[in-house]
Amino acid sequence: MTQPTDRKIWLDGRLVPWAQATVHVLSHSLQRGSLVFDYLSVHETPRGPAVFRLDDHLARFRASTDLVGLPVERTPGELRPAVLETVLANPGCTSVKISAFIPSIEVDVVPQDPRVAIAIAAYDARRDVIAHNPGKFPFAAEVKLWIEKERRNRRADIMPAQAKVAANYTSPMVAKWRARKSGYDEIVLVDEDGLLAEAPTSNVFLVDAHGALRTPEPERVLLGVTRRSVIELARHDGHAVHEEAIQPDALFTTAEAFLTSTSVGIWPVISVDGKPIGDGTPGPVTRALRERLRAIESGRVPEFDHWLAYAKDA
Repeated sequence: MTQPTDRKIWLDGRLVPWAQATVHVLSHSLQRGSLVFDYLSVHETPRGPAVFRLDDHLARFRASTDLVGLPVERTPGELRPAVLETVLANPGCTSVKISAFIPSIEVDVVPQDPRVAIAIAAYDARRDVIAHNPGKFPFAAEVKLWIEKERRNRRADIMPAQAKVAANYTSPMVAKWRARKSGYDEIVLVDEDGLLAEAPTSNVFLVDAHGALRTPEPERVLLGVTRRSVIELARHDGHAVHEEAIQPDALFTTAEAFLTSTSVGIWPVISVDGKPIGDGTPGPVTRALRERLRAIESGRVPEFDHWLAYAKDA
């Protein structure tokens, strides 16, 4: 597989070429799934590239490492300039992934050498990743959703849903792979109580005929930064928002539905288990919120400018 040659990755305090940011195949985080990560978006604005809600992402990153028990020494305040430095070093990047991992070769579940390395990558997903992989990348502008019937969402007594740790994504990967082979774009999981939870990397929202939003309770899902942004934005714009227990069947009667994540922003759902939502097109509330969020991300809404961290101001 070819690789981009001009990208640099921040690794424990210094920028190294993309191809040199490696770990051993027997490293603890690769073998045990103990890598913790967070994923951020970068947007072009009149003031140059800006990271969306950087401080919120770094706070969630630290919360995840604490939940997993990784002894990370660097604070979010120390990582903030490192993220912005990496963005400036990689012109045209649209994504940032920050990872905390145990690079040592280990034989036990508990590592002898618990030193944690930090890597920050800033890149454009299509140019630097998708274009270098074989096969067609499956992406649809509107979602055909499948309610997963066999596998459940993360269990809190094993690993909390709020932890962005690599091991939490294996079971959803299996379910989503199967759903894609059946013609669906994405899955939504239920939790151990049979209540609506989340997609593998997205939160789910329902919109009723009066424009009120519903989304699963925070205890049941990863606390998505885009999820939080949509809740705040919707309330600011006059929509009621309810964080509550939701039965999966509510997806069949809702007026609108959409998913939220850093990678897709607001992603309209047009069908569930092959049955259309409404007339099978994105609804008016979904479209309006999506355009509002895009305008904020591009630096065109002064009252939400505090959500952006401008790389050139670092």
